[in-house]
Amino acid sequence: MADPRTMTQGAIGASMGDTGAMSQQQRPDTPTRSRVPPEIPEDVDASGIEKAAGDVTLPLRVQWSAPLRTYDLTDRRDRIRVYEQVLREGTADDVRRFIDVDELLALWDDLYLPAHVRAAWRDWLARHRGARV
Repeated sequence: MADPRTMTQGAIGASMGDTGAMSQQQRPDTPTRSRVPPEIPEDVDASGIEKAAGDVTLPLRVQWSAPLRTYDLTDRRDRIRVYEQVLREGTADDVRRFIDVDELLALWDDLYLPAHVRAAWRDWLARHRGARV
């Protein structure tokens, strides 16, 4: 058997009796959640939309990969975590409820976001706020 350290993943699978077929999750042309465009409602910045404050629990559709927990939006670290999750996983209604655009701008440099999410929001912020982030 060849040295697995020098083999490609497909060759390793074939040498182990695998047919070499990739699963749906591994195919580069298969859409995954990580490539789904983020929800950015045009009215997220409207003055009449009440924003979440204080202690919040994110919906399961947003915080699906860990046990539900409560976040304190007065705590910067919790606020960053909420923004990251909602910007990646939230519906338009979640974004309207949890994302304050002024706060998004204040947190921008500290948010860990996939490139496609960051790019989509960068475009929205440029169009709607004239912000260059």
